Amino acid sequence: MSTSTESALSVFGAGGVNDAAHVRSVIRQGRWTSQTSGLANGHVQGNVVILPAAEAGDFLRYCQRNPKPCPVLAVSEPGQAELPALGADIDICTDLPRYRVWRHGELVDEPTDIGALWRKDMVTFVLGCSFSFEQALQEAGLRIRHIDQGRNVPMYRTNTATEPAGPFHGPMVVTMRPFKAADAIRAVQITSRFPDVHGAPVHIGDPAQIGIADLGKPDYGDAVEVLPDEIPVFWACGVTPQAAIMQARPEFCITHAPGAMLITDLLNHQLASF
Repeated sequence: MSTSTESALSVFGAGGVNDAAHVRSVIRQGRWTSQTSGLANGHVQGNVVILPAAEAGDFLRYCQRNPKPCPVLAVSEPGQAELPALGADIDICTDLPRYRVWRHGELVDEPTDIGALWRKDMVTFVLGCSFSFEQALQEAGLRIRHIDQGRNVPMYRTNTATEPAGPFHGPMVVTMRPFKAADAIRAVQITSRFPDVHGAPVHIGDPAQIGIADLGKPDYGDAVEVLPDEIPVFWACGVTPQAAIMQARPEFCITHAPGAMLITDLLNHQLASF
């Protein structure tokens, strides 16, 4: 059992670590401020982007033009902190372990509660997260290195440009999971069933081909070991909008901190396309 798993069990309790509403409640109390991989198994987790209504239309078009890294699960009404389509009791101001606050494209804070920052014109976007398809990979018997090691998934900025919309543009960000060749093929087959949480990988093999110089130095998350008989497999990542925000430089924006997701009441199997 990893140190991260032991820590989660001590906070949530053995019976509560997989209860989505209970996990959100503990997060809301400020008792868990870390990454959410492995929590509420079976439940969909989401990347979060919160923008003023004036920028929301351009950002929605950006997501529509880049569905691999930005699959939209829900969009709120302006000023609405609730997301009833994703969970009856969700409050976007309190229910993420950690947020990122951006001003003019610069990261200025990482609070655990954004109630004091909330505005009546704020629109919340929840985007699919690869943590959701990890359950299907594990159920197929595939080991996931960052979960085994109790780490956040490694994430990298690539040289693959996203399609712009208004001021939003920038590189695609990817997550990486190493697998032996046969398991990599199986991972492609399994994740292809989940287009709403990034779907099939965008690259397999040589990281230099997508502009990654060193797998040991991820731009976000934690490095994991890639063994000599393993192949790095890369999926589009919902941190991509944060790279676009750095380029668009909106006056004000809030996102999730990488790895610290919104846990919803949706079940992962509900997002399977077949």
